[in-house]
Amino acid sequence: PSMPGFSLRARRGAPTPRAFLLPLLLSRLVPALTATFTVGVLGPWACDPIFGRARPELAARLAVARINRDPALSAGYRFDYAVLPEPCRTARALEAAASALSRVSGLVGPVNPAACRPAALVAQLEDKPLFPWGCPGAAGGPTLAPVLPTAASALYALLRVFRWARVAILTAPQDLWVEAGRELAGALRARGLPVALVAAVEADYPGARATLRRVLDGPAVRAVIMVMHSLLLGGEEQRLLLEAAEELGLADGSLVFLPFDTLHFALPPGPAAVLANSSRLRRAHDAVLTLTLRCPPDRSVPEALRRAVARHELPRDLDPSQVSPLFGTIYDAVYLLAGAVAGASRQGGRWVTGASVARHAPARPPLAFCGGTEPAYVLLDTDGVGADLHPTYTLDIATGLLGPAGRAIHFPGPTGPGTDPACWFDPKVICAGGEEGEDVLMGVPFWLHAPRRRLLHAQMMRGPNKIVLTTEDLTFVNIQSSCKVGGGGGLAAHATRSRGGRGWPGEPPLPLALQGDWVWLKKFPGEHAEIRPSTKTAFSKLRDLRHENVTLYVGLFHETGVLAAVMEHCSRGSLRDLIHNRDMKLDWMFKSSLLLDLIKGMKYLHHRDLVHGRLKSRNCVVDGRFVLKVTDHGQTRLDEAQRAARGPPSAQDRLWTAPELLRDEELERRGSRAGDVFSLAIIMQEVVCRSEPYAMLHLEPHGTPATLLSFLPSFGRIS
Repeated sequence: PSMPGFSLRARRGAPTPRAFLLPLLLSRLVPALTATFTVGVLGPWACDPIFGRARPELAARLAVARINRDPALSAGYRFDYAVLPEPCRTARALEAAASALSRVSGLVGPVNPAACRPAALVAQLEDKPLFPWGCPGAAGGPTLAPVLPTAASALYALLRVFRWARVAILTAPQDLWVEAGRELAGALRARGLPVALVAAVEADYPGARATLRRVLDGPAVRAVIMVMHSLLLGGEEQRLLLEAAEELGLADGSLVFLPFDTLHFALPPGPAAVLANSSRLRRAHDAVLTLTLRCPPDRSVPEALRRAVARHELPRDLDPSQVSPLFGTIYDAVYLLAGAVAGASRQGGRWVTGASVARHAPARPPLAFCGGTEPAYVLLDTDGVGADLHPTYTLDIATGLLGPAGRAIHFPGPTGPGTDPACWFDPKVICAGGEEGEDVLMGVPFWLHAPRRRLLHAQMMRGPNKIVLTTEDLTFVNIQSSCKVGGGGGLAAHATRSRGGRGWPGEPPLPLALQGDWVWLKKFPGEHAEIRPSTKTAFSKLRDLRHENVTLYVGLFHETGVLAAVMEHCSRGSLRDLIHNRDMKLDWMFKSSLLLDLIKGMKYLHHRDLVHGRLKSRNCVVDGRFVLKVTDHGQTRLDEAQRAARGPPSAQDRLWTAPELLRDEELERRGSRAGDVFSLAIIMQEVVCRSEPYAMLHLEPHGTPATLLSFLPSFGRIS
């Protein structure tokens, strides 16, 4: 067939120009056969003016132009770009991420963390590379390659260096920042840190004061992570928050304030114009420690922009001081994606897959725009007097080591925020209220230990660390609930601080909370005149377990002989309810999301050396955001500590029990890690098939463990 604009047939009667035919044909053929690889750059460029100042159109255009001029990077492809808008509302952001992947060859983004996991699943389905830079945690998938180390990893490394374990996370009210705060809290809790508060700050001064009051009135924290636009880039919410902190005396060095957004770009040191005109902001910003990406000492994003303007690669009227340093991150992401495509092409041939591209992305990608060889971080600080940001230390998040980069850190107070026990950063130890596990009191004489025990008991009965609750704290509401969580023994409660409406309900409804939130009450069997000290110790350890996919233990309710564990409430009921609710559509993406949540929750519990032992779909619950959480974990420890004897599980409950546990009553009571894995596999079958356990065997749950074992004759111990 002839190609557009060129005929292969010579004119009749005219000599055929054979000498010129082949070069001319090749000149037409090569451009026609050059594949175009379109990089999508997805972000809230239109709906958020500060994100728009990153100038994504110019960043992508500059990166693509340089890539196409470099044969080693273009690898026979012609690269193009498309800047795609991401709505600021979460519901529409999810749709935008899926739509963007259908229009491009590879995608840089999304920015909204709520869209990260769905986008990763869609990218895997369409086999397209996804290079996000705005996901605080880790959103897995074979076609995903993060542009930067996750924000959670960088912050954890910083917190570990200074031993600031107890943190509060305050977000701007917009959906994007709220989702980022939630994801960050989950990621830090997965690493074992006690995140005391996650709250959105209203966009006015009274709202900022009210949120900081919650920080003051709650459990003590060392650091406040500000998930919002930085004051240094014009972030209004952070300005109001810091001014309120200065007024309330929280900028006195007792707390350190850590910006979140600066982890995603290289903020240059030097004068900060926003601080120069306000002594109040300078005093407040003295309590801020800014962790940001580090360019080489003699380079920065503004300097790289000036060089590009001088070489006529960018418009002459571009003012680098008005461009967000996020420009460099967008450029680096496009450059990184092109380099990974080139690597996959050299190894696997001309046609590349999303998975092969992701595999060829470097683990420590360089900061190409400002000339860095790999991502490194620097701590910037002010001195409370001047308006300059000074480099203090570099931070290698892989090793967790600080290196000198300039002057020492200046804290407003004489000592700084203090430190927390090192056990919070030891994955092999469960911290109980800031104390190490069982070994913390070994060798201490009883006459020294007794006053300490009385002090700990007093702290459990009152104050911000109170865990023993009574009807003074809870209001019971007799409602009908459709959320069937677990078997009997549940009580619905709504916690308040008022004294009206007390009364123990005769027929327990099901799950409902504390201080205005709903909670779920799990009763201990029998009557209990007191809470044993060993029960309080065991409960304190369980309450310090924090993970987005594990329900939170809130307290112990004790009144008139009734003892119950007060647990976080999840409004959508149990996973079993969800599976059997035929009005609820469960597509493969939804099922995968639920099972990934379950795996992450169980991985965290095993990582913290806690065997569940009772895992089944009825004690996996789903919250209002359709996030699955494991519940009833540690119940065996509490029962043993309180000496509360529960009856043997029913035959129905044993459908999730591993065969080797069914053969040994004591082992069944304790549980095992391998047994938890078996239970998880049965739940996977329930979710995938939307059926009862062993539905393919038409198993009727009745009889004894021996009856169940007759259906499982060939199963042995799980390795």
